[in-house]
Amino acid sequence: MTNSISNGRPGEFELIRNFFAPLSGNIAGAFGLTDDVAVLTAPEGHDIVVKTDAIVEGVHFHRSDPPGTIAKKALRVNISDFAAKGARPGAWLLALALPDWPDTSWFERFVRGLAEDQEVFAVALAGGDTVRTSGMLTIVVTMTGFVPDGAVIRRAGAAAGDIVYVTGTIGDAGGGFDLIQASARRHTAWQEELISRYLIPRPRLAFGQALRGLASAALDVSDGLIADLGHLADVSRVRVEIAAESIPLSPALRQLYGDDLASIMRAATAGDDYEIAFTAPPAKSSAIAKAALQTKTDVTAVGRVVAGAGAVMLDAQGREVTFIHKGYTHF
Repeated sequence: MTNSISNGRPGEFELIRNFFAPLSGNIAGAFGLTDDVAVLTAPEGHDIVVKTDAIVEGVHFHRSDPPGTIAKKALRVNISDFAAKGARPGAWLLALALPDWPDTSWFERFVRGLAEDQEVFAVALAGGDTVRTSGMLTIVVTMTGFVPDGAVIRRAGAAAGDIVYVTGTIGDAGGGFDLIQASARRHTAWQEELISRYLIPRPRLAFGQALRGLASAALDVSDGLIADLGHLADVSRVRVEIAAESIPLSPALRQLYGDDLASIMRAATAGDDYEIAFTAPPAKSSAIAKAALQTKTDVTAVGRVVAGAGAVMLDAQGREVTFIHKGYTHF
């Protein structure tokens, strides 16, 4: 890319110097984003954790979304994975594939959203790349962070007899997406709450760190509760059974969808929740309740781990529910 301004948009080097370099903060090894690499070190006694997520216009966000919320979603979908691993995020890298339409005003609001979340989550930008594209705006964040040696909470580790838990409520982001798709110009307060859950994920970072030594397995819920628990079951080589009536739905989502079995199924497969689904032995239940209280996190027991394979939902009579799709798939 050139270093000139065209169509009201900064050139590559102006973009880096004026918009993104200030986000490098006090990371000495970021060199103010003036070099080709960053040099990062892990605190003594910690493992380095690395995660990459991409969000794409028309798939994960709309061009009409506020630039600040797009920025925060790009960061938070990565931070949500750190939460589920019991890790603490630190430095991050940003790669942008830019079409022609983002202008200076858009970048100002985008960077403002990044700066606000850097303050919230104590992270800083360490580098990245910008390229031009004739396609959709694509934002790729690679995040690094730390966890005490050997303490990362993996997907593998669930065992028969474990309880299955989930934080927060399920399906809100899917409801918010449906409301946006409906294109209504005005929304009630409860509708705005659902839309907010779609636009800006709420990573359970403090609770995730409190789960170290308590959870046997965990992951964040991005593709849908049933689909993601299926991933956990596969790598743990167990069967996860979820009671439909135990899945936590918010009052706002109940108002939108209702609370019958079809509504619960819809919520459990919608995706974009960015809650933590995890398993733990029954002996850890008191400690989990204490961690939830200390971090002000709602946590619900939704099922159990048994011998077998896959993740299933059971209705009130204990019958397995049949799904056409268990969650979002990228391909």
